[in-house]
Amino acid sequence: MGLSKLDVLYRRLLLTKFFIRGWGKPEDLKRIFEFRKIIGNREKCQHLVPKDYPVYVDTVEEQTDCKILDGHFTSPLVHYVPDVMPNETVVARFQFIVPKEWKSKYRPVCIHLAGTGDHYYWRRRTLMARPMLKEAGIASLLLENPYYGCRKPKDQLRSSLKNVSDLFVMGGALVLETAALLYWLEREGYGPLGMTGISMGGHMASLAVTNWPKPIPLVPCLSWSTASGVFTTGVLSKAVNWRELEKQYFTQTVYEDEILHLLEYCGADSFKMGQDFVKNSPRSVDSLTHLKLAASLFRLNSTQDQLSPDPLQTASSSDNSFMFHGDSKVPYIGQAMTAGVSNHQKREDTKKTEALQMESWLFMKGVMDECTHVGNFSGMSFVLPHCPENSHFHPVSSTGPKSN
Repeated sequence: MGLSKLDVLYRRLLLTKFFIRGWGKPEDLKRIFEFRKIIGNREKCQHLVPKDYPVYVDTVEEQTDCKILDGHFTSPLVHYVPDVMPNETVVARFQFIVPKEWKSKYRPVCIHLAGTGDHYYWRRRTLMARPMLKEAGIASLLLENPYYGCRKPKDQLRSSLKNVSDLFVMGGALVLETAALLYWLEREGYGPLGMTGISMGGHMASLAVTNWPKPIPLVPCLSWSTASGVFTTGVLSKAVNWRELEKQYFTQTVYEDEILHLLEYCGADSFKMGQDFVKNSPRSVDSLTHLKLAASLFRLNSTQDQLSPDPLQTASSSDNSFMFHGDSKVPYIGQAMTAGVSNHQKREDTKKTEALQMESWLFMKGVMDECTHVGNFSGMSFVLPHCPENSHFHPVSSTGPKSN
C-alpha cells in the first residue's frame, strides 16, 4: 500500500531527521533488550513498581472550572537500567486536571499519553482534558513523555530522537511511570481509572496497561500493533537517517554477532522471515524506493573506479593482439569491451548495495518489533483496527489486558 496524501503532506512538514546518531550504544541496546523480557512478562513487571512509590505534587492552581496540579517523581526505570536515561529525562513530570466538584460519588480519572511531537500539556489539556471534564466530569492526568517538553535533552532538536534506542527507553520508562501514577491515584482515592492516547500515545498506553494487575479501560486512537511499519515503510521511514544506521550496522559486528541473537518472538520472526523473503524474491528490493542510498557508503565508488579503467588506455594496452594502429575501429572495439565489463561490475555492485541496505532495513524491523510489538507483552489481548500499517501515526491498538 502506498503512502496516503496525508502521509506525504506530513512528511513535508518534517524538517529534521530521526536517529541521526544511529542505533545507540550497543551495550545500551543489549541491556534494553534484556529488560524488555522482564517488562514483557506481566507476572514479573507488575511487581517492579511498589504500590507506595513516591509521587509529589509541587503546585496547585485554582481556575474557574477546575484545579490544575503539577507534580513530579523519579522514573522507576533508573532503578533497573541505570545510566540509560539522559539526565533531563530522569524526573517524570505530569499535570493533573480535576474538577472543583465531582458530579457523582465516583472520581474517574483518565491518563493521557502524548503522541508524536506533543510537547508539554497544552494540546492534550485543551483538546482532550477540558472537554472530558466539562462533558463527563472525568479528570485527566497528562504525563510528559521522556525526550519531550521539559524532559527533552538539550542537544535534541524538536521531536527527533537521536538514537533508535531512545524510542525503546521512552517506551520502557512510560510503562513503569504509568504504573507509579496508577498506584498513586488509587492511594488518593480516585477511580475508576483509564488510559488513552493518540498515535504514539495510543501505542504507549497499550503497552502500559499490559502490566496493570486489574481490568482497566483503554482507548488507543490512530495506532497499530507495532512501531516497525511506520519507521520502515511508513512516512517516517523517509525521515530516518538510513545512511548512518547502515554504516554502523556494517562496520560494527556487535549488531549481527550479539544483538541479533537477543531478538525473540516477533523481533526474531520479522528479521528471519524478511531474510527468507528477500532471498526467494530478490526483485522485492526494487519496491523499497525510499532506501536509495549512496553507493559510496560502502566504498563502492572507489571499487568501480579501480575496475573501470579508461577505454583508450585499455585499447593501447600491452595485449598486441588488439593493436592495429591503422584501423580506426580498434579503440571503439576496446571501449565497447571495457564498457561491457564495467556495466557488469556496476550491476553486481548495485545488487550488493541493495542487499546490504535490505539487511539493515530488516534489522530495524526486527529491533522495532522486539520492543514495541504487542505480541511481546504477555498481558495483552488485542484486536487490530482497520488502519493502514504504513500510516504516519505510530502503531498499536488494543482492547486492554486480560484480567486475572
